[in-house]
Amino acid sequence: MHDLLVVGAGPYGLSIAAHAAGAGLRVRIFGRPMAAWRDHMPRGMYLKSEPWSSNLSDPAAVHTLAAYCADRGVAAEHGRPLPIDTFTRYGLWFAQQAVPPVEERTVTSVRPYLDHYQARTDDGEVIYTRTVALAVGVLPFTHLPEEVRELPAQYVSHSSDLRDPAAFRDLDVTVLGAGQAALETATLLAEEGARPRIVARSRALAWNTVPQPLDRPLVRRLRDPHCGLGTGWPSWVWSEAPWAVRALPAAARLRIADRALGPAGAWWLRDRCEDRVPVRLGRVLRSAALRGRRVGLELRTADGGRERIETDHVVAATGFTPDLDRLTLLNPATRAAIRKLGAGRAPKLGAGFESSLPGLYFAGLLAAPAFGPAMRFVHGATFTAERLVRDVRRHLAGPRAARLPRPAEPVKLLARQR
Repeated sequence: MHDLLVVGAGPYGLSIAAHAAGAGLRVRIFGRPMAAWRDHMPRGMYLKSEPWSSNLSDPAAVHTLAAYCADRGVAAEHGRPLPIDTFTRYGLWFAQQAVPPVEERTVTSVRPYLDHYQARTDDGEVIYTRTVALAVGVLPFTHLPEEVRELPAQYVSHSSDLRDPAAFRDLDVTVLGAGQAALETATLLAEEGARPRIVARSRALAWNTVPQPLDRPLVRRLRDPHCGLGTGWPSWVWSEAPWAVRALPAAARLRIADRALGPAGAWWLRDRCEDRVPVRLGRVLRSAALRGRRVGLELRTADGGRERIETDHVVAATGFTPDLDRLTLLNPATRAAIRKLGAGRAPKLGAGFESSLPGLYFAGLLAAPAFGPAMRFVHGATFTAERLVRDVRRHLAGPRAARLPRPAEPVKLLARQR
């Protein structure tokens, strides 16, 4: 019997496994290390966050991005964007140095079984564990606008699937969205010889400003503090005090998760984008249909008029939606048994990231509605790993949980009322 099974080997899963191993727990971790970064980020992409706020987390805090870069003579400096490839290699190094061996297999199901959990892998292994941490990343939760979902796959992509912008050379590409993913995707497409345009609901594009120096007079630091998600007191709370976000009413937390840190492009991208990519703002996508070998888009303009575009391909840079029903490794009965946060579709979580099913934990995007926008960024991995593993230890040290129902019994009987 294992103490903890970690499903997912991105920044959150690796950090949780590192802390669990450091605490002496019998832990196994499954997944392809840094898979989203290795397999889904476009070539030529840069980290938007500062290097000092992009660390994975180990108990001694020694396996940092700065340490990795320093040993290799790579600059990881405040105010200097870092290539995604460097960050990805850092994550793989972290997995080798700070984490038990990652098993590159897929966990296909997790379900309550007696007073613990049973998991199965794609190659048929059955695993029994007292607790489970689901750190599956963002890819199960990609959001495609309803208007483009019925298009054939060769005509529409999510921005997380645009690994090779050069494959679109000489094509007309319409990018939906106004955030960093949309702006950087469109820029990389243009730099590789495509003809992109940006279409967005926003009336204007927002751009982050050049980051202020870390070394500033005390008054300026107090007025506009640095934090892992930028500068300013609201960002400081989201970044450094997720526990405070969790103390808010459910409706407020859902609103913060949805609206805080709205779409904006990185300061270092602006010149590259504005000189190359045309934008059509204040447009709402009404419909999309295949017209021969092109896609016809119908838009509603800000003044209520209509506009039509024909394009070779649509890229939806429309983000990710935390929705427990998209997590199919949990069967429908188990998903139904987990209490949701307010009127949302994300799990209601305790202070240690435990769901209403004792011993079942969630990390990353699914925790954002409970703990705030930091859970959407690498920076949130440290807070999560420390709190989650501490709560796992509490769970293991306490009295044995009530027997979980057998699969034929209604799983909802297990749900803990909070």
